[in-house]
Amino acid sequence: MSQVFKALSDPTRRRVLQLLRKGPLSAGELADQFDVSKPTMSAHFAVLREADLVHAEKAGKSVIYHLKLSVLEEALLGFVHSFSVGEHMPASRQEVAE
Repeated sequence: MSQVFKALSDPTRRRVLQLLRKGPLSAGELADQFDVSKPTMSAHFAVLREADLVHAEKAGKSVIYHLKLSVLEEALLGFVHSFSVGEHMPASRQEVAE
């Protein structure tokens, strides 16, 4: 789970994930959305792959990235459950949380 949160700690990587929510994109299409060098984007892609938040597939000379939403959902749910949110909350606060 720590790799997921490391990946999510950077605003560029969060934006990449937001872009991928709309569908798969090539590395070039993603890189065009940012004002950073290609090596910097490659490093961001590597962090996202290591966290298993994206899947990369070769398509000719391009690399196409896909969002692995289930991994993100599992990490966020695990994080919420680690704090036992809602279980020990006073009734008045629990109603607000729901």
